Amino acid sequence: MGRFRDALAQPRLGAIAEVKRRSPSGGDLRPNANPAELASAFERAGASAVSVLVDERFAGTWDDLRAARMAASLPLLAKGFFSTRDHLETAKAGGADAVLLLLRDLDDGQARELLAVAGELGLDTLVEAHDAEELARATALGAPVIGLNARDLGTFEIDRSGQLELVARAPRDRVVVAESGILNRAHGAAAEVAGADAVLVGSALMRAADPAATLADLLRRPYVKVCGLTNEEDVAVAAEAGADLAGFILARETPRRAPAVLPVPETMLSVAVYVGERGDAPSDLAQLYARENGHRARDGVLLRGEEQVARVVDRAWHEEDPEHIERARAAEGRIVLAGGLSPENVGEAIEAVRPWAVDASSSLETEPGIKDHNRVRAFVAAAR
Repeated sequence: MGRFRDALAQPRLGAIAEVKRRSPSGGDLRPNANPAELASAFERAGASAVSVLVDERFAGTWDDLRAARMAASLPLLAKGFFSTRDHLETAKAGGADAVLLLLRDLDDGQARELLAVAGELGLDTLVEAHDAEELARATALGAPVIGLNARDLGTFEIDRSGQLELVARAPRDRVVVAESGILNRAHGAAAEVAGADAVLVGSALMRAADPAATLADLLRRPYVKVCGLTNEEDVAVAAEAGADLAGFILARETPRRAPAVLPVPETMLSVAVYVGERGDAPSDLAQLYARENGHRARDGVLLRGEEQVARVVDRAWHEEDPEHIERARAAEGRIVLAGGLSPENVGEAIEAVRPWAVDASSSLETEPGIKDHNRVRAFVAAAR
């Protein structure tokens, strides 16, 4: 396939940064947006590709695509309501590497014809679905890149949980893009562990004071988890500090046991932490350790539903573990680094391991289960 698909089919979560001046649902977003400046800035910030709205309903034109092409070398997605060969030929002439095909507006015959035309022209496609029926159609059509839109284009309502379930059900031999409703790092993490290869981010960037810096922060790793939270005040401080994951230990043997998985803001994902047997507390993710000698085992797993989405590399329970960092460095796949991390050493640990997430608890406390707010803030700042 072409370079648009290849740019998204990388090991880590990619991002399609979108240039749009307005949207039918949100009104004016950035009326004076300069496509050339934005495309260039998004490329420097680490975008995998840039989407350019060329439809007048979004205050876009084909000139916007041409301007972006002149300013940036990364793959460009032409985004509009395309239904004819002329549309695709215009996109190709304007410098697009890929075009959007909306299954909401195309029957299977039309979609199949446009996929063939795109192939003739050397264009990739982003075939967009927003429900299970359209996902099945995209799969049957053989679409290499499938976009799953959280926004219902009829009502403009966002259903992020429905989108994540579609992402999880999408075939793993396709490149999957989570579109719309990605407003922060936690939303990106949720899409990633559900199975998305990339996210498409538009409105959040267009509303930001610095779109490129906002994109760079969305893509920056590691995610930061503050664990051992037991009260709402500490959750609020962790959220305000910028933590992405909130951990609630539900194992019986710890003095840091939480009364429940407490509510978290939408900027965070909740993680229920278990030892031995997994419980059924409602949470975005679960962290599970085996029980050994009455305590947790050294390492654990991070689960979304029943699926393992990361490996937790931790230290032995209340023991020295001199090989901890080396074990983490040698581990493959998505790694959550835990055990002995603090504001003072997390930067060095990140440099050595390059984990997907870092996790701290006891080093951030005044007493078991009670956080030192200054150390929580310092830990998040050092990790970010």
